[in-house]
Amino acid sequence: MHITTQNSRPGRFLRILLGGVATGTAAALALTGCRGGGATASADGTTAISAVAAESEYANVLAQIGGRYVHVSSILDNPNTDPHTFEASPQVAQEISSAQLIVQNGLGYDGWMNKIESASPNPERKVITVQQVLGLPASTPNPHLWYDPATMPTVAKVIAADLSVLQPAHKAYFQARLKAFNRSLAPWRNAIAQFKARYPGTTAATTEPVADYLLAAMGITNLTPFRFQAGIMNGVDPAPQDIALQNSFFAQQKVKLFVYNQQVTSALTGSIRDNAVKAGVPVVGVYETMPAGYSYQRWMLAEVNAIGKAVASKISTQKL
Repeated sequence: MHITTQNSRPGRFLRILLGGVATGTAAALALTGCRGGGATASADGTTAISAVAAESEYANVLAQIGGRYVHVSSILDNPNTDPHTFEASPQVAQEISSAQLIVQNGLGYDGWMNKIESASPNPERKVITVQQVLGLPASTPNPHLWYDPATMPTVAKVIAADLSVLQPAHKAYFQARLKAFNRSLAPWRNAIAQFKARYPGTTAATTEPVADYLLAAMGITNLTPFRFQAGIMNGVDPAPQDIALQNSFFAQQKVKLFVYNQQVTSALTGSIRDNAVKAGVPVVGVYETMPAGYSYQRWMLAEVNAIGKAVASKISTQKL
């Protein structure tokens, strides 16, 4: 994979041009870095659809469905930064303004997208907001929708439909890639089902609700109160009694693993992680945005495998 990145404060803006076909659970898409927002053409001379995804995981799926007919840009792509503190640069705003298709999460996670879109209205632009696709109310407390196994197949279907409207001549191509994408999710789904059947009654503690949807799908009960998770997620220290409760899960061996958001850390979360390690509770580090070198499918499968190793063998995986 060859990419060109442009730094913005405090996140990075990755601009990626799909130059080939990626299928199944292949780790790397065929990508070519580019500078400048000009239109590109495929081998048959068709001008590629200009598409932007707010988060790298949606960009990855968008690229898998769109293939050679889509030029994809991902905005929140750096697993070493806090997505909640992202500030869009003028160049990011320009990329969003000129896009024909946009995919964003919703639930306030990427609200800056709405502001940029409103500042540059375009009646021809198609915007896919995952919250709306899933029919979720604005009050939904956990915005990390991509960890829910039901999310991406639903989003991918809408992506294929919108791409088909933008380029009707290639509808069969987009639909074929949609089918291939859905088939490629089978190893992840199978791993979830196998864990759920093999380790019923598993309990966990977490810092944030990043992977809560996945934990629930695996049949894992999260003992950490959501008020604690929400406080950490929003940069607010939990109440002392909740911190004491969290640490008691480790000291009293009430949980089989500790799921730690290794992308967004603090002195508090670091100390809690250290307490888990001292108590012999395995730690699994999860990511808010897709780590480099992974496809969406391989990333999700890697997270499930890490959880499985923690429960089965008490092996920590703090970073993928």
